Amino acid sequence: MRRALLLAALLAIGLTQAASAATLHFLATLNGATEVPPHAVPGTGEMLATLDTKTKTLTYTLTFQSLTGPATMAHFHGPAKPGANAGVAVPFAGPLTSPVHGTVTLTDAQIKQLTGGLWYTNVHTAANPGGEIRGQVLRTSD
Repeated sequence: MRRALLLAALLAIGLTQAASAATLHFLATLNGATEVPPHAVPGTGEMLATLDTKTKTLTYTLTFQSLTGPATMAHFHGPAKPGANAGVAVPFAGPLTSPVHGTVTLTDAQIKQLTGGLWYTNVHTAANPGGEIRGQVLRTSD
């Protein structure tokens, strides 16, 4: 009897954990107007990402075009609300030619910031070393 109860409890815990795992989707639309301070540049971009909440794996694709020159750096920054700057949370691995693909494992604190809308993506160039285009990372419909 005791063994059956223990087995049932373990099964229930396993099912609860499996049911709580999810894939969350995120989008950032990048442009110079959302940089801090804003830039009047023709460049635009988009960052799409998914977060596996069980493995804490963030998989992303960043595309951009019409920059003033080659991308020199690109990052996720946070925590910061729109209009505020923050330090680098996760750098994007090179080469930094569009499209940029990557995968990173996040900490619980980073996941909380990301799901709270407190991360942004930006792309840097030689002409705009502080960031040429930027977009707030927002959760989309899952």
